[in-house]
Amino acid sequence: MVAEKTTSKPRLQELYETTVAPKVMSEFKIANVHQLPRLERIIVSCGIGRYLENQKLKQDIHDTVVGTLTTITGQKPILIRAKKSVSNFKVREGSPSAFMVTLRRRPMWHFYDRLVNLAIPRIKDFRGVNDRSFDQAGNYGMGLTEQAVWPEINVANITFQHGMNINMIFERSTPEISKFVLAELGMPFVRSEAEVA
Repeated sequence: MVAEKTTSKPRLQELYETTVAPKVMSEFKIANVHQLPRLERIIVSCGIGRYLENQKLKQDIHDTVVGTLTTITGQKPILIRAKKSVSNFKVREGSPSAFMVTLRRRPMWHFYDRLVNLAIPRIKDFRGVNDRSFDQAGNYGMGLTEQAVWPEINVANITFQHGMNINMIFERSTPEISKFVLAELGMPFVRSEAEVA
């Protein structure tokens, strides 16, 4: 007997389509459903260039970063190489610069769900993520300083500690709309003094 494929949408995608999208249309006076903003992809990257000066740790760093990104995203990262040589930063053209994973559709929604509900709450002395890290197109960028915040990562096996950058890319959006959407989907932005009072 062939197992049936599950066609149910990820939890937060369902929440966006049924609850958040109507709120966005009402809040920002969007008349056409085709003008709604859309979270298109999430890019997770980790720069390794500055760590590779130590030749003894080179392979260990490579394996650790690849292992971390593969574990938390479910996809194998690609290696990004430096496009230009920059002598001040000891960067040579073609040398390894970063590892990157691009998530779309279901994996993207599952990753975002785990990010806001599992990883971010485990950050020490957490007071909210920066609410000003939006570009003009409404894309949002944030960073994590260590991989241990992910429950999938076994801290006992970590030989090299590293952070990562997480970029959320929107279509048809502005910083205000993107912030509203992410907040409705559980992103714990830092609260202003007015909101606290």
